[in-house]
Amino acid sequence: MAFPVKKICVPINSEIFKTLNGSYYSDSYSFCSRKENRVALQVWLDHASQIPAWVNFLMASRNKIVSMFGLKNIGHLGDLDVNKSIYEYQVGDRVGIFTLLYLSDSEIILGDSDKHLDVKLSVYTQREKTHLVSISTVVHVHNFLGKLYMLFVEPMHKLIVPSSIKRAESSDA
Repeated sequence: MAFPVKKICVPINSEIFKTLNGSYYSDSYSFCSRKENRVALQVWLDHASQIPAWVNFLMASRNKIVSMFGLKNIGHLGDLDVNKSIYEYQVGDRVGIFTLLYLSDSEIILGDSDKHLDVKLSVYTQREKTHLVSISTVVHVHNFLGKLYMLFVEPMHKLIVPSSIKRAESSDA
């Protein structure tokens, strides 16, 4: 049986919703998690640790290509500190390729910025709604290179996010 992931609007009650104004790109995917009682950060850590190999291949290819244009190598989504407890994370800490910008039990916002664009990713949990989880992305571009980058990234992003959710939520990890 297929695991249902729905494309939705960015949840209006989420903190990331406040960053939508002027965004170049945004999306959100929701699902009902069968894994109960997880805070938002735990959902992200579980998902990032289950990133498919083909996504890591794409990230490695991305890093190689963009380095020729002076952009930074951001590593892989699953580059997590496995020795760090969930309770040790604080705003400002690195969580894989992102910096933790906002932290509560019900939502985290992770981000990365450079001179071309700002990316924010939210994991927002709504426990009152049968463990409904939304993963949202908001991108603000600053120049032509940011727009050009998004031309290639956007179609892949639309494949990666639902696929990664399905993989992580279907696993027993």
